[in-house]
Amino acid sequence: MKFARYAAALGACLLLAACGQAARSLAASEPADDAVCALDGMSIRDYPGPKAQIAYHGGRVDFFCSLSELFEVLFGEDGLQGVGASYVQDMGQADWHRPRGHWIDARSAWYVLDSRAEGAMGPTIGTFARQEDAQAFARREGGRVLAFAAIRPAMLKLGTQPAHGAGDNAMH
Repeated sequence: MKFARYAAALGACLLLAACGQAARSLAASEPADDAVCALDGMSIRDYPGPKAQIAYHGGRVDFFCSLSELFEVLFGEDGLQGVGASYVQDMGQADWHRPRGHWIDARSAWYVLDSRAEGAMGPTIGTFARQEDAQAFARREGGRVLAFAAIRPAMLKLGTQPAHGAGDNAMH
């Protein structure tokens, strides 16, 4: 009887440890100084504007130098397959010209589409934790404020994914 309780307790501890590891692997992470975009190989740190990342269930993390590239993957033919979490930077807190940290869940962010603000590939999408910050940004830089759930592929300039991106970073 003692052995059965010990085995059950050990099994529960191992299960909790595995769950804790899975949760940690889905947390946002700061890209290394030499990190590159998963789709086009551009440096993450060399360009202004918000960056994005996807944490996959298998533990892999892909970084993106523009929000269009994040949506390229999320709205792509593989959709959300294998995606554990996606993150964007809160530009209400981060420095636009040298964004670091301030990662927020992409699904809870407010987006400013069609602004004049420059990012890695020209005018880019702004991302904010607070709707008020997104609205203030849109007043300064132009654009329209939308919640994640309101964004549709037709609203974005998709289709810019390089041909090498699909094969090199296939989703699991």
